[in-house]
Amino acid sequence: MSTSAPRTATVTDRLVEANRAYAARFTDPGMGARPVLRVAVVACMDARLDLHAALGLELGDCHTIRNAGGVVTDDTIRSLTISQRALGTRSVALIHHTGCGLQTLTEDFRHELELEVGQRPAWAVEAFRDVDQDVRQSMQRVRTSPFLPHTDDVRGFVFDGTTGLLREIDPNS
Repeated sequence: MSTSAPRTATVTDRLVEANRAYAARFTDPGMGARPVLRVAVVACMDARLDLHAALGLELGDCHTIRNAGGVVTDDTIRSLTISQRALGTRSVALIHHTGCGLQTLTEDFRHELELEVGQRPAWAVEAFRDVDQDVRQSMQRVRTSPFLPHTDDVRGFVFDGTTGLLREIDPNS
C-alpha cells in the first residue's frame, strides 16, 4: 500500500489548466503559417517585454524569435532563414531593451558552468555592456548572412523598459 503524499501542483500544471480553459473557447483562426506583415521580430526573452502590445501586432502578423538578449546567433539565423525562404518574410526588426540581464554577465559564465558540470557549453553567452553596439552587431550579422536573401529592411531598436518607447539604432554610428 502506497503512503506517498499527493503531488503539489506545479506552475506547469497551472499552465496546462489554463490551456484547457483556452481550448474550451478556442476557434480555429483559419490562417496559414505565413506572417501577414511579412516581418520577423527578433527580441529578448525578457518576460517584461510584451512585444505584441508594444508593436501593435495581432496574431498572425509576424514571426517572433526570442532568446536571451535578443542577439543574433546561429540559431537565430536558422530561424530567419526558414522564415524568409519558406514562409515569405521580407523585413527583420531587432529589439534589445534597457536593463537586460546579459549586461550583467560575462563569458566567465561559461567557465563557471564548465567547472560546475564538467562540460563547456557549445554556445557563447553573448554578453554585452553597450546595448546600442550589440544591436549594431546583430544588424550586421543579419545583413551579412549568406543564407538570408532579404536584408534590405533590417532595422534595430532598443526598447526602453520605463517608457515603453522604441529608440532606433543607426547601424553606422
